[in-house]
Amino acid sequence: MADEGKSLEELLFDISQEAMRDAGLTADEIDGIVVASNDQFDGRAISVMAASGSVGGVDRDILSTPSASEHAFVMSVLRVASGQYETHLVVSWSPVEASSLSEAQRLGADPYFHRALPLDELSGAALQASAILASRPEAAELAKRLSARNRANGKHAYPEAAAVGSDAASTQAGRWPIEKDMVSRPVLGAVAMVIASEDYVARHKLDNVAWVRGMGWATEPGFLGDRDLSTAPALEEAARRAYAEAGLSDPRKALDVVELTDISPYQELLAYDALGLSEKSKWQDDVASGVFDRGGDLPVNPSGGVATINPVFCTGLIRIAEAARQIQGKAGRHQINNARTALGHAASGFAMMYQTVLVLGQNKDGALA
Repeated sequence: MADEGKSLEELLFDISQEAMRDAGLTADEIDGIVVASNDQFDGRAISVMAASGSVGGVDRDILSTPSASEHAFVMSVLRVASGQYETHLVVSWSPVEASSLSEAQRLGADPYFHRALPLDELSGAALQASAILASRPEAAELAKRLSARNRANGKHAYPEAAAVGSDAASTQAGRWPIEKDMVSRPVLGAVAMVIASEDYVARHKLDNVAWVRGMGWATEPGFLGDRDLSTAPALEEAARRAYAEAGLSDPRKALDVVELTDISPYQELLAYDALGLSEKSKWQDDVASGVFDRGGDLPVNPSGGVATINPVFCTGLIRIAEAARQIQGKAGRHQINNARTALGHAASGFAMMYQTVLVLGQNKDGALA
């Protein structure tokens, strides 16, 4: 969540400088920059132009990924892994100045069918929730429990942000079966991260690094009628690739903490299954056991997730950043003890159309960058 008293340019400058200071790098040591923003949310064409000066992109290699914030991270890792770059700055932001974020999202929908509904991201999440309920009726009560847990986690991790998010019931329209208190209202937000190659880290003797040990991403069709919304095949494929690169055969045992995108608690349940953390038939037992609670064997969203802080466009990159901070021991109030391997999951688009999975670790075995 960001200071709404600052201009967008000031906000991006501050967050970029803070990320570089935290990494021990200066702007001159950044080889390339990848930003992620949404023209419709920003209310301007080619929104990256507003960021170029603020993030140090003038006369420098800078790219934009307007599809999703997490795609900027993927692009940066691939560029560094290519050997053509040693360092990258990744920045994403999400304003709330559009007169209607719902209308801005509708513009990104299929123009022949979905725009006429009208379809926004919350509507897509509600359609997915209803599909999950049709196959697993117990999901309704589980969703309420997860929602309460995530809000409690958020209140512990970010008390001020949680207080802002708690008024969602009065500002956010409900979409059955998603209840108003299961979502947080959109807020202004920005996030920045620095990526460096293994050689750069070794040469400059950088310590306390969160290594990218595995990465996978996949996309489902944009037309919802072509999909079974009670499943998440793109997430299954993204997880398969990330686990294979990281050498994980049993993620439930190998991971110490998970940060996943929970636009709704129903999507969180679906992610449990697709990520290999809990099969649908075991949802009830696992949630009741508290295994995914902050004090459980595998804490999920100790930050409170999207249910606490919801800068809509950049929530995916925030999940990755939260996972990295856990590995570095810099997560603050919600730090999980002995977090050596973390998973960052990002989902975006209608009904989690885009899926990205990162496995981060304290050691560099299998690291890409």
